[in-house]
Amino acid sequence: MQSFTCPACHARVYFENTFCACGEPLFYEPEARAMLNQADPCANRDAIQCNWAAIPGESLCRSCAMSDVVPALHIGDNQQLLERAERAKRWVLANLSNWQWFTDADGGMRPRFQMLSENTGGRAVQIMMGHDNGEIVINVTEADELIRIQRQHKLGEQYRSMVGHFRHELAHFLFDRLAVAPGFLDGFRPLFGDETADYNAALQEHYANPKSPGEDFITTYATSHPHEDWAETVAHLLHMVDFTDSFVSAGLSMKAVPEGYQPYADQNADNLLNIAAEVAIAINDINRALDNSDLYPFILTPAIRAKMTFAHGWISDHAARGA
Repeated sequence: MQSFTCPACHARVYFENTFCACGEPLFYEPEARAMLNQADPCANRDAIQCNWAAIPGESLCRSCAMSDVVPALHIGDNQQLLERAERAKRWVLANLSNWQWFTDADGGMRPRFQMLSENTGGRAVQIMMGHDNGEIVINVTEADELIRIQRQHKLGEQYRSMVGHFRHELAHFLFDRLAVAPGFLDGFRPLFGDETADYNAALQEHYANPKSPGEDFITTYATSHPHEDWAETVAHLLHMVDFTDSFVSAGLSMKAVPEGYQPYADQNADNLLNIAAEVAIAINDINRALDNSDLYPFILTPAIRAKMTFAHGWISDHAARGA
């Protein structure tokens, strides 16, 4: 994520801030990707601390307008959970706007979100996160860090986060947008496989007999079906671009990162992945100095890099490619 400053006092402010320490209000303008001191606020500013400016002439911001369903905020911790989940959604949408996804210039379909909670005030309900024909279901209960970590350990995952959930599910949505573009599926299938294979049967087989990711897949879940391989690969590509962008925007430097480097502008996926891997190794070392888990505990094999390179080419240049 890029760094921001308050227009009034020029102090550093952060993506989620609603006020600067100088007292001025802050509004994130997604089209300009900048903080403002004056703007029409999103109608959800008070309820869930949404600091985005409203769409001109409308009450909601670009992100909140995509949420068709939200949980009952008066029940349990739903208000706080929705606040955290929507913050993660805004973060990922802001990342994708660097490649012109869901901006004013993007005339394609937008995703629609159902932000659901397991706590409905009665019996707890089970929620399956997923994507279907433009509709994305997100379980806001996992915005509770303790619950999310417990599920991460139960599933044996190396990484699990709300930002990760949004990146994964939005990757499914991006696939649908890209699949209609000439040449996409021809390039997709040799790398990821036949996306028309029976999805439900593949998932049942995966849960009954999970496979090791080996050298061809970024995660175990990616082995389950070509659609999940794509979603996991894209999510990890987005992880790497964003933490590299955050590293550079924070003013940090290292030999492997050229001065003035802009990850979202780098059209050379091989170069981008090389730099991101060096940044990950450095930050992993810092985490180890504090006896914490690695920030990015994944290895990019040649097969995984080939998939990421394909995904990067299409996602970063989707408009020119007809998606």
